[in-house]
Amino acid sequence: MAPDPNIAWERINLHRCKTAPAMAVLMDAINNNPSIPTPKFGSESIVRQAFILLVLYLSLGVVIYWFNRHDFLGPKTHPVVDALYFCIVTMCTIGFGDITPNSTATKLFSILFVLVGFGFIDILLSGMVGYVLDLQEEYMLKAVQHDGNRRDLPTSYIIDVKKGRMRIRLKVGLALGVVVLCIGIGLGVMHFVERLGWLDSFYLSVMSVTTVGYGDRAFKTLPGRIFASIWLLVSTVAVARAFLYLAEARVAKRQRRMAKWILGQDMTISQFLAADTDNNGFVSKSEFLIYKLKELGKVSDKDIMQISEKFDRLDAGKCGRISLEDLKNSHR
Repeated sequence: MAPDPNIAWERINLHRCKTAPAMAVLMDAINNNPSIPTPKFGSESIVRQAFILLVLYLSLGVVIYWFNRHDFLGPKTHPVVDALYFCIVTMCTIGFGDITPNSTATKLFSILFVLVGFGFIDILLSGMVGYVLDLQEEYMLKAVQHDGNRRDLPTSYIIDVKKGRMRIRLKVGLALGVVVLCIGIGLGVMHFVERLGWLDSFYLSVMSVTTVGYGDRAFKTLPGRIFASIWLLVSTVAVARAFLYLAEARVAKRQRRMAKWILGQDMTISQFLAADTDNNGFVSKSEFLIYKLKELGKVSDKDIMQISEKFDRLDAGKCGRISLEDLKNSHR
């Protein structure tokens, strides 16, 4: 079909912005400089390291107890079980008092054992438990994202997909649920194995899980001490984690209130002068953002200084901006 000669065609000249790099250059830069994967600071090595050190720690305690078992006072069942039970009770700082050292050597051993267990080993156990919980949280987030982030799903009320984490209320609920479960399991075992009444079983279970350990009740049978060696270790760590999540929830609530109050306030003259970092008589959007982030406690002057130094290193031309050529030169 021939074009209509009565229609005036206007020629349009297309110009590419001189500052915009060609797509071929961008693709070449992306291929030559792939994205750096985010490192996982909590890895499987934490679990392996914590498990190995825990086994070594308890094994050393059992061996020392074995060779000095006659210098410990209290009800006896089996030397190995008694040794493991004593080490767990000491490490968890429960202190039932049913097995006590009765010589200078065993007292010195108990002092060293509880100091190491209270400090170094407990830190490793907390790291291991934290890693396992973070891994479980990551799997739950992936499951929610796989469903397309639907708002009508019940998981949207317990998973904050935007922030990429479980809601703090769910963490507190799960931690408290584990504590209640530990108390319930201990209640049943103490009633049916240790032959205690329901009230005494509940009393001993709570005193054990909360690491109070008055000492008026303790485990005396062989099956009971085997159970306690595992149960006390798990329950005390669960209680510590529950209190940590409770503290985190209170801090998060306080931060939300503070942020709401700060963002709701109008800027004063003193705040204007503080936000005007370059003293040019006005506050830019970037200066306002930095000032509010500092006021909210999100960043500090040290953080801003480090970011500025990183920018200056990338800005090879010292022109106040980073170009693609600067990035290519920095990767050489």
